[in-house]
Amino acid sequence: MSDMNRHILSAFDRDLEGIQAMIMKMGGLVETQIRDGAKSLETRDEELAEQVRQGDKAVDALEDSLNEEAARVIALRAPAASDLRVVLSVMRMSANLERIGDLAKNMAKRTSVLSQLQPVNGSASSLRRMARDVELMLKDSLDAYIQRDAELARDVIARDSEIDRMYNTLFREILTFMLEDPRNITACMHLHFIAKNIERMGDHVTSIAEQVIFVVTGAADDLPREKVDRTSFDPKYSVQDSEE
Repeated sequence: MSDMNRHILSAFDRDLEGIQAMIMKMGGLVETQIRDGAKSLETRDEELAEQVRQGDKAVDALEDSLNEEAARVIALRAPAASDLRVVLSVMRMSANLERIGDLAKNMAKRTSVLSQLQPVNGSASSLRRMARDVELMLKDSLDAYIQRDAELARDVIARDSEIDRMYNTLFREILTFMLEDPRNITACMHLHFIAKNIERMGDHVTSIAEQVIFVVTGAADDLPREKVDRTSFDPKYSVQDSEE
């Protein structure tokens, strides 16, 4: 290999490392957004909720920077198929992370409203547990990416079914609370939107795990994906996705 080719490969490796460092930083910020958004809801901490809302700007800025850098690398380095697969997958992962950040921000937005209303029988604690499981799924999906561990990524995908089950349980509980006392309706509607947002976070994390499998194997994951959010199939209970 000529000195010039070695230099080109070395430069590309540095570019790729930089892009991957950015996606990990972005992932860390989003993990914090999920954790703090759920904590602000449970503790009714409006100051923490505002931090989550403001923190979304840093996530958005990182996505913009990552996409610009990825486009530059593709244009200048003309990466081979396997390397191009990595760059494109990172761009898709960043888009999913940005959407998760939006959902965490939306969760935090409702804290100020819910803090003025009567608490609803431990629902905030249940939502925090659900958010914690999604946060752990996200951590594992990012670890799977760094370690190029397709099996860990598949485990993350399988765990999304449990998030759906938790959402279904919360949905039924929230309906019961509204039927038992009409004064709970306003708070329960906000809680339902939050639960749906967390369930959607799980879907985006699953998409990240699928990109990990694509990077490792070069093929899309062909395992069947069980979707157990039954409320989405009934028009009476459907909720518009509240991502912003």
